[in-house]
Amino acid sequence: MDRNTITGLVLIFALFVGFSIYNSNRLSKTYNQTIEKGDSLFQAGKTEEARLEYMKALKFKPNNPDAAERLNRVNSLLNISTAQQTDTASVAKITAATPVQAAAVPDDPLRYGAFAGSAEGENRFVTVENQLMKVRFSTRGGKVYSVNLKDFRTHSGEELILFDGDSTVFGLKFFTTDNKGVQTNDLYFTTESSDSLYDATGKPVVLSMKAYAGEERYIEYIYTISPDQYMIDFSVRFRNLNEIIAANQSSVTFDWQMYLPQQEKGRQNEDNYSSIRYKYFQAEVDGFRERSNKEFEKNDIASRLKWIAFKDQFFSSVMIADDFFLNGTVSSTKLPLSQKFLRFFTTEAGIPYTAGSDNEIRMALYFGPNHFSTLKKYELDLEELVFLGRNIIRGINQYVIIPVFNFLDNSISNYGIIILLLTILIKIVLFPLTFKSYQSQAKMKVLKPMVDELSKKYPKPEDAMKKQQATMALYKKAGVNPLGGCLPMLLQMPILFAMFRFFPTSIELRQKAFLWADDLSTYDSILDLPFTIPMYGDHVSLFTILMTVSTILTMKYNSPTGGQEQMPGMKLMMYMMPVMFMLILNSFSSGLTYYYFLANIITFGQNFISKQFIDEQKVFKKLEENAAKPVKKSNWQKRLEDAAKKRGYNPSKK
Repeated sequence: MDRNTITGLVLIFALFVGFSIYNSNRLSKTYNQTIEKGDSLFQAGKTEEARLEYMKALKFKPNNPDAAERLNRVNSLLNISTAQQTDTASVAKITAATPVQAAAVPDDPLRYGAFAGSAEGENRFVTVENQLMKVRFSTRGGKVYSVNLKDFRTHSGEELILFDGDSTVFGLKFFTTDNKGVQTNDLYFTTESSDSLYDATGKPVVLSMKAYAGEERYIEYIYTISPDQYMIDFSVRFRNLNEIIAANQSSVTFDWQMYLPQQEKGRQNEDNYSSIRYKYFQAEVDGFRERSNKEFEKNDIASRLKWIAFKDQFFSSVMIADDFFLNGTVSSTKLPLSQKFLRFFTTEAGIPYTAGSDNEIRMALYFGPNHFSTLKKYELDLEELVFLGRNIIRGINQYVIIPVFNFLDNSISNYGIIILLLTILIKIVLFPLTFKSYQSQAKMKVLKPMVDELSKKYPKPEDAMKKQQATMALYKKAGVNPLGGCLPMLLQMPILFAMFRFFPTSIELRQKAFLWADDLSTYDSILDLPFTIPMYGDHVSLFTILMTVSTILTMKYNSPTGGQEQMPGMKLMMYMMPVMFMLILNSFSSGLTYYYFLANIITFGQNFISKQFIDEQKVFKKLEENAAKPVKKSNWQKRLEDAAKKRGYNPSKK
C-alpha cells in the first residue's frame, strides 16, 4: 500500500469522524433550543404547544430521558394515554415509554351489556411452569400475561421475558344482540381453583378461565401446557351465548397487541430482524420485509391465514389457527424512543364463528426460540421465521450449512472452533474453484507485459477498437479466457451470501463467547467511542478490522499485476471496497466477521500453496505453444472482424 493510498484512507476516515462530530453538535444545539422553547411555552400555560415542542425534541435525541420525562408530564396533564395515540407511527413512538397504559380500565361496566358483571373484579395471576418456560396468566382478560423462557437470558443477564404483561392486549372483540361492543381483554375471568402455581414438568396442565354473561353463559379460555414444549394448545368455547351474540355474526375478531422488548446487546441488529410474519392458508409465508427502514407499516390481508407471528432476532410469539383465520390486519411501529422496547406490533384476525348454544374455536400458541430444527418439527412452515435467504441461498443454508453445523455442534462445545472447522470444510470443497481462479490469474500475469505493449502500440483514444481486438486476439492465441479468474469466484458467491444470512440468525451462537468476543451473535467491541460515526457506529469491532486487513492483503497478493503499477482509480477502488464492508459490518454478528476473517486467511494460504505449484516460466512456454497453433476463427470472431473492416480496420494486414 503506497503513501497516496494510505493518505486517502486516512482522509476518508477523518471525514467520517469530522462529519459525525459536526452532526452531533448541530443536533445538540437544535435539541437544546427546542427544549428551551417547550419549557417557555409550558411556563406560559400553553401546554399543548409545549407538548409539540417536546415531541420535536425527541426526534432529535430519541433516547433522551429529560425530554421523555417532560412529554410524559404534559401527557398526564392533558390526559393523553397510549391507547389514544397508537393510530399513528409518530405518536406511538412517543408514548412507548409508558406501555403500561395500553390497556385502559373500562369506565362504564354497563357498556358491556350481558357481560357487565365480568367487567369488574380483582386481578389474580396463575403461573404454569414446565421444563422450558414459565407462563403467567392474568384473570383480567384471561390472557397470557408474560412468558419467561428458562433456558435463555437477556444480554444483561436478566430473565428473558418475551413480552410485558401490562402492555399486551390479547382477546376477542365482537358485538352483542343489543349492539354492545365487547372486548374480552377488559373482562375478568374466573378459575375453578384458587391455586396460583401449577407444575407441568411431569404431565400436561389444563387451565380453564371463564368470563360470565349470566348463569351458565360464558366464554371459556382453555390453555394446555405440556412437558418440554414451547407450544400451548388454546381453545375458546362459547357456552349458551346464542341469545347474546348476534345470530347473523359469522366471525369474531381476535385482537393481539404487543410491545417487543430489547433482548440483545446490538439493538440495531436485533431491530433489523424484528418483524411480523404470517403464513397464508395452504400457501407460502409472507410478512413485512426484514431490515426495513419504515417507521410504520400496516397490511390488510383479505386472504385466509394459518398463523401470525411477532418475531425478533431470536424469539417469536405465534398465534396458530387449528383450521384458518378468515383474514387479518397487521401493523408494526418502530419505537426508537425507548431503551427497553423495539417495536409495537398489532394484529386483528378474523375467526370463523357459527351461531348456536355451543361453539369452540381451536388454536395454538408458540412462545419460544427461532431455532430452525425446533420449528421445523411442527410441520407448519414455522422454520420460515429463521430467514436464511431465498432460492439457492436458502437451499445452501438449509441442506448444507445447517446439517454440517449441527453435526459439529453434537461433538464440539466451543463455537469458535466449530466456525473454524466449518470454514476449513467449505474452503476444502471450494479449493478446485480457487485453484482454477489462481491459474487464470497466473496466465493473465504472464500476458500482462504483452498487453502493455499493445497499449503502447495503440495509445490514441480512436484506436480503442483496434487495441481491444488485438488484445482479444492475443488471448485467443494464448488460449486464455479473460473471465477465467472471475467465473470461479462468481460460483463461490452463493456460499458467501449464505454465510451472511446464516450467522446473524443462528440462535446457537447467541451469548456464546470466543476469545475477546463475549457473544458471537452480535458485535465484538474492544473500544466504545464517545461519538457515533455514520455507517460505522459508536464502537470498534476487532474481528471486523481483522477481516478488512486480511481482505486487503489477500487482494494485494492476488493482484494479477504482481505489484506493478496500476491505474490510480482502480488501485483506490481495490482498497475502498474492504473499507466499505468494514463500515457496514461493524455492528453485525462477530461470528460472521470471524468467518470472513478465517476465509481470507485460508484463501491466502491456499493461494500461497498454489503459487508453489505454478511455474510462470512453464506457463509462459505453454502460452507460446498455444500461440503457435493455428486458431480457428469462431462465428463471433468473424462477425467482429467484419464489423471492424467496415470501420476501415483489417486485422489480417496488421
